[in-house]
Amino acid sequence: MDSRTPAQVREHYEVEKKLAARLRNAARAERRALYHTVYDERLRAIPHHPLLTRATNEQARARAVTPQLRLIRSFVHRNSVFMEVGPGDCALAMAVAQHVRHVYAIDVSDGLVQDAVRPKNFALLLSDGISVPVPPNSIDLAYSNQVMEHLHPEDAFDQLCHIYTALKPGGAYLCITPNRLSGPWDISRNFDSEATGLHLKEYTITEMRQLFRAVGFAQVKTFVSSGGTRLSPLMPVELVCAIEWALEKIPRGFTKQTANALAAIKVLAIK
Repeated sequence: MDSRTPAQVREHYEVEKKLAARLRNAARAERRALYHTVYDERLRAIPHHPLLTRATNEQARARAVTPQLRLIRSFVHRNSVFMEVGPGDCALAMAVAQHVRHVYAIDVSDGLVQDAVRPKNFALLLSDGISVPVPPNSIDLAYSNQVMEHLHPEDAFDQLCHIYTALKPGGAYLCITPNRLSGPWDISRNFDSEATGLHLKEYTITEMRQLFRAVGFAQVKTFVSSGGTRLSPLMPVELVCAIEWALEKIPRGFTKQTANALAAIKVLAIK
């Protein structure tokens, strides 16, 4: 829940909308240097941003980490190499380090990282938002939560190609991103009917399947989870795509509430 004043929420919206416009309108080559600049500027310009306040609140960090850690542990083992893309304050990545052989955390900025002491099997690597600076064929499980929607659509494809290269044969990418049919899900949710903040593109699962297959992933599966607990086995993605196709035919005002249920459906792409 956002406990800020309406004025602070409006300020957040205005700042983020301007920053997002810079990324949307920038040329491909320019964006590689711009992601770092934009996200550092966002933290400086919005001192009441929820990510900043959470980074210094141990209870809030634990509430965010616990369900994600529970879900990730169902996909890894003690000898796994894990990679989180867009780790933010790195609380989750450092928690996962207790359960796997090695962890890479890939981000455009380290501005949210508060921990002075880091696990020995943990490495934070800065990226341009697109590249993934880890050895090829080295990762068992890649993970991102609320990251893909922050990339320009052209860059999302390029980043996926790098994630695919980083994965071992048979490795998997667990990608959690808000569903466009119930959006927008950035700060513009309070003001606009389409995402105009730093969610540069929100996706349906159908669009994610098409993108992952274009990159070269052999399989795209779905499963249902809630609170970090897996409630179903891995399933073919086609059933969810059919549901989305039906929802797309319904007037938008009726779609949002129904589409909220899609948040429980996660996507796992397998190399």
